[in-house]
Amino acid sequence: MPICQFHSKQHDHQPRRTHATTAAQRKQHPAIARRASVGGGDASGSGVSSGNDDDSGHATTAHRPRPPRAGQFQRHEQHAGGLRRADLDPRGPITQFHAWFAEAKGLRDAHDGRPAVPHPETCTLSTASLPSGRVSARVVYLKELDHQGFVLYSNFGTSRKAADLFNADHPNPRWSGRGAAARLPAAESQVYFDTRVRGSRIGAWASRQSAVLQPATGASGTDEKIDTADADADADDGRAQLDKWVAEVEARFGPSKAADGDDGGEVDDDHIPVPPFWGGLRIVPERVEFWQGRHNRLHDRFVYTRVHNEGSEESEDNAKIADATWTLERLSP
Repeated sequence: MPICQFHSKQHDHQPRRTHATTAAQRKQHPAIARRASVGGGDASGSGVSSGNDDDSGHATTAHRPRPPRAGQFQRHEQHAGGLRRADLDPRGPITQFHAWFAEAKGLRDAHDGRPAVPHPETCTLSTASLPSGRVSARVVYLKELDHQGFVLYSNFGTSRKAADLFNADHPNPRWSGRGAAARLPAAESQVYFDTRVRGSRIGAWASRQSAVLQPATGASGTDEKIDTADADADADDGRAQLDKWVAEVEARFGPSKAADGDDGGEVDDDHIPVPPFWGGLRIVPERVEFWQGRHNRLHDRFVYTRVHNEGSEESEDNAKIADATWTLERLSP
């Protein structure tokens, strides 16, 4: 996966001037060569910027000192106790995952009693196109963990053959899994699709996932208002296009029939088929890692690796991962 780096750049539009110093001045005032031009001054208070001298004694243009960026995104974390092999289930990662997931769901904030992890099922799905190896990632909800693997539902537009699945920024501990991704049969996807509220089903049809939403423009070329009757409305930033697609899908499937039910609930004939470009993905794990943060970056990492038995009569795709043989090893942080 590519590593992202954040860069910031400072611009100084003020004219810069250099200030030559003698060896004696440098020895007496070692900080003079580090003084910034903006808001600074020389020893006489003239406002002249300081300079760095080379070995010949000539002044060179000084760069404004910048704050250190090494800790720009640093945060203080409260790490729990260490993770030992004895703390992990020897049978495999599936039972261990269920135990950690149940623990995450049960965590409560000490002050207000709210869930400490509001959505423990949130995870990041990273998929790779084969054979190019191009990687894409998105945040999804883990919906099921059955005998064959992790199940989630998503638009197939960015789904690929190989996948990594790892949990989002939850409190320690954390986990990650890697394996092959396969689509669920349409009938299975429809079962889950029917459990979603109508708006979510409409949205699945309407959203052309990851497509750029262009702002609406008028004849003059200027951005139109989302609501032209409201002079204070913000210019359309592309949301109007998405709203238009939603309206088109609503018109296609007609109004909700939920009100037709005697109890005011949805009725069976309020059926919206699952889109052909949307559905379930099952990730059959080959490798599952559990991570526990420790001080001094000496984290605890343990990885389960699935053992493939040669000559097995059962297909690898249909094998029950809960019954598979797994090795468990500690990794260097």
